[in-house]
Amino acid sequence: MNQINYQKKLDAIIETIIEERRVPSLLLHSCCAPCSSYCLEYLSEYFAITVFYYNPNIYPDEEYWKRAREQQHFIERLPAKNAIQYLEGVFEKEQFYQMAKGLEECKEGGERCWHCYELRLRKTAEMAKKLQMDYFSTTLSISPLKDAQKLNEIGIRLGEEYEVDYLVSDFKKKNGYKRSIELSKDYGLYRQDYCGCVFSKNFENTVLDKE
Repeated sequence: MNQINYQKKLDAIIETIIEERRVPSLLLHSCCAPCSSYCLEYLSEYFAITVFYYNPNIYPDEEYWKRAREQQHFIERLPAKNAIQYLEGVFEKEQFYQMAKGLEECKEGGERCWHCYELRLRKTAEMAKKLQMDYFSTTLSISPLKDAQKLNEIGIRLGEEYEVDYLVSDFKKKNGYKRSIELSKDYGLYRQDYCGCVFSKNFENTVLDKE
């Protein structure tokens, strides 16, 4: 299966935006402040961004609130050419567990994760349509552990369904992940050691126990 270079596609979109001298609105789903750091530094040059923190998968509750507040505080401190807004979704964790029912034993990074991508991206697409945004996207592709091909496939499909353009990406390209680590250190950001859900937390603990 041929892999699509979504970074090149994003480069082309940005070139068009620059040529047209416009600043489109973007609803950017974020999983956490560290993952958003490079994405916001990069995209705020070209887009008017609203960060949408919607992550019903996060476990436990105190971890959810810790990440939400860190996200908000980072946005407040980050210098940006175009102002960045913050919008927090509802912490409806029952939606995640309903989605994960029957997929509890799936390997980390597999089908359960794909459904989780769609759960969060669908809510982002719904909100983007409601807010009449030009684009919606997610920071998730910055992680080396996240499947950028699957994320973009889901995002494009939902964009067609909700009639809002999905901004394709693979933010780990151009040393994006490395830059996110640098920014996290510069801003003293809390960097969690697991993706977010109870399954990923148990997975990380199992891996550590074996080392």
